[in-house]
Amino acid sequence: MKFFPFFPGLIVILAVSLTGCTTPVCCTQPDIEQKSQIPLPKKKAEIRITAVGDIMLGTNFPNDRLAPNDGAELLKAMTPILSSADITFGNLEGVLLEGGEAAKKCKNAFSCYVFRSPPHYAKYLKTAGFDVLSLANNHARDFGEEGRTASMQALDAVKLLHTGRVGDVARWQVKGLSITWIAYAPFGGSHDLLDIPLAEKQIKALVKTNDLVLVSIHAGAEGKEVKHVPFKNEMFYGEDRGDVVKFSHAVIDAGADLVIGHGPHVPRALELYKNRLIAYSLGNFLTYQGIKITGDSGVAPILTVTLTADGRFKQGKIISARQYRPQGTQLDKTHKAAKMIKQLTQDDFPETPLHFSENGSIKPYLHPQLN
Repeated sequence: MKFFPFFPGLIVILAVSLTGCTTPVCCTQPDIEQKSQIPLPKKKAEIRITAVGDIMLGTNFPNDRLAPNDGAELLKAMTPILSSADITFGNLEGVLLEGGEAAKKCKNAFSCYVFRSPPHYAKYLKTAGFDVLSLANNHARDFGEEGRTASMQALDAVKLLHTGRVGDVARWQVKGLSITWIAYAPFGGSHDLLDIPLAEKQIKALVKTNDLVLVSIHAGAEGKEVKHVPFKNEMFYGEDRGDVVKFSHAVIDAGADLVIGHGPHVPRALELYKNRLIAYSLGNFLTYQGIKITGDSGVAPILTVTLTADGRFKQGKIISARQYRPQGTQLDKTHKAAKMIKQLTQDDFPETPLHFSENGSIKPYLHPQLN
């Protein structure tokens, strides 16, 4: 199965309109296999998206904290779910790199938040079913911008799409629809979450030449105390981590069709805004060592979303999973993730037109004029 290649000239035009970048390292994406051979008519096509939060398959810096069997089993239980969607997305923390010099210095090796995984771990992500990964986060440059370049090259080698660095926007086709995914973060070198007017301009440019524009954000404070959306700019250790509601509403107003959040390391609420879905945080999905997985930090929601060809949210589901070590991520029969997100949504967005069923399914309450 093959992806239909996007027109190269159009990629250059879009990249220039976003950032002025014209060099191949920041503006091109490899062809990757397409999950659907036969394009459907646009008016009938629906796109099923699976999204998860933070991924870090183990680090060998500053000491070896890699999983048994080279980490090859960590995603095994989740592969049937991840590989069943038209598009599968996650946020890749740390870098895929051999050697290199860390940009951050660690005083204590046992509390060192610098992550480096072997480059060949990219193949485990590909085999598990991922299609596109965000490299817009506070660990994408743990080994400097050279580290993020190495991650991009490792993903390119297995034909996995990526987005995050300024000018790096994933573009491909699914079921006859042109898809764009752009990742934002409040950190240097990434598409800037703190510059909302620039983000609006970027989204408007992408909307002109794409059927669906999908957005992810690494934003918000971190920890078990920040499960609720604060409706204001969030600060964390002196860093401005953005206003997630203001940003998400702005990019949807500009034409985006979906916003997927990660960064707080715990799940947050969902919101249906102008018939577009926002997931304010999907927490951690698979973070092997270096990141806590106790309590709510170990809850690993998997969000599936079906969008119509014009970007409207049709239905979705929260599949509950939890992290275990050394096994990796496993399904959770107690359905804690679904219950948490349902309650957080009711608390933070009591008027949002979403209905949650007992099994985690989500459907919109639509205004008659939007049906």
